[in-house]
Amino acid sequence: MNKKPIINKLIVVACAGLALGLTLACAKPTAQLTDEKIASIFELEKIYADNAFKIVKSTGKMPRSLEKGFQPISDWTSGFYPGNLWLVYEFTRDKDILKKAEYATALVEDNKDYTHDHDIGFMIYSSYGNGYRLTKNEKYKAVMIEASKSAIKRYNPKVKSIMSWNPSAARDWKFPVIIDNMINLELLLNGTGFTGDSTYYNVAVNHANTTMKNQYRSDYSCSHVVDYDPLTGKMRKRDWNNGDSNPETASWSRGQSWGLYGFGFMYKYTHKKEYLTQAENIAAYILNNQNMPEDMVPYWDYRAPKIPTQKDASAAALLASGLMQLAELSPANGKKYFKAGEKILESLSAAPYLNESGKGNYLLNHATGNFLRKSEVDGGLIYADYYYLEALLRYQKLKQKIEF
Repeated sequence: MNKKPIINKLIVVACAGLALGLTLACAKPTAQLTDEKIASIFELEKIYADNAFKIVKSTGKMPRSLEKGFQPISDWTSGFYPGNLWLVYEFTRDKDILKKAEYATALVEDNKDYTHDHDIGFMIYSSYGNGYRLTKNEKYKAVMIEASKSAIKRYNPKVKSIMSWNPSAARDWKFPVIIDNMINLELLLNGTGFTGDSTYYNVAVNHANTTMKNQYRSDYSCSHVVDYDPLTGKMRKRDWNNGDSNPETASWSRGQSWGLYGFGFMYKYTHKKEYLTQAENIAAYILNNQNMPEDMVPYWDYRAPKIPTQKDASAAALLASGLMQLAELSPANGKKYFKAGEKILESLSAAPYLNESGKGNYLLNHATGNFLRKSEVDGGLIYADYYYLEALLRYQKLKQKIEF
C-alpha cells in the first residue's frame, strides 16, 4: 500500500487546522511535473471550463472569481476565460474545446472599442491574441488592430504613458498609472507587427520607459500606482490601491510579477537590452526576497506588516509564467529562472493549491485579489488559472531543450 498520498493529506489537514486557510506556512507537498501530471491538470481544467460554459452560454457573462462569480464582458477579467479555453485547446487539440473557445471569444469582441480604462489588453490579448496565435484567423487580427487603436486613446505624450484609471478628486489622482498596465503593451506591440504602423510600438516603448524610470525603486521593487501631472508630465506621487497602504515601501506581490512579465516581453519584441536588464533585476528582487515562502507561493505583499500572512496563488502563477518567459530570453541565467519557475509550478500543482475536486469553475485555490480591501481573498481567480496554464505550457516546451 502506498502511504505517501495519505501522509500528504494529513499534512494538508494539519496546515488547514493550524493556519485556518490563511498563512499556509506549513504547506509543503509538491507535485512532480511529469507529462502525465500536466495532462491531468489540463483535463481538470476542461471540467471547470465545461462547468462555467453552461453559465457563459446562458448569461453572456464570464467567470471572474469564487467571490464575485460571473461578470459582464466589460469587466477587466472577461478575456481570461476565453484565454483558458484557447490554452486548453493548445494542449489537447480537443475540437469541442475549440468550439467553446471560439464562442466565448466572440462574446468579448465589443471590448475592442473599450476606452473607459486601460484594461483592453487584458480583455482582448488573452482572448483574441491566443485565438490568432493558434488559428491565424484574420478576423481575430482585425479585432486586435481595432483594440490597439482604442488603447492608445488614453496615451498622453507629455507623460509618455497610458492613463490606467480616470482622474479622481477623492484620491487626488490627475493621471494615475498602475504597474498592471505593463501587460497591455503586448497588444500594442502586436498592433505594429500587424499593421507596420510604428505608433503602437512607440507608445509601448515610451510607457515602459516611463514606468521603469518612475515606478521602480533602487531595489527594483515597485509601487502599485504612480500619479502624474498631465500638463507637465512630471510625477506627482506614488500611491497604492492594492498591496500594502504605504506607497513608499509597499511591494504588492502580484504587482512585482506584472512588472517582471511585462519587461520580459518588452525585450522579446524590441530586443532592447535595458528591458532584459530590468526584468532580471526584478527577478533578483523577487527570488532573493527574505519574505519569499519556502514553497515560493508569495504572500499578498512582500513587505506586509505581519508575515506570515495571506498567500496569493495568482501572484505565483504569474511569476512562474514570467520566469519561464525570462528563461528563454536569458541564456546566461535561463536555467536559474527555469528552476525557480519549476519549483513554483510544483507547489501549485499539489494540495492545498490545486483544486482536484472537479467541482466549481476554478483550478487554483488560495488566490487573492485585494487583501487590504477585503476583496476576493483566499479563493479562485480566473486570471490565476490563466497564467498557471500558460506557465505549464511554457514549462513543457522549455524542458525539451537540452540546456534545461
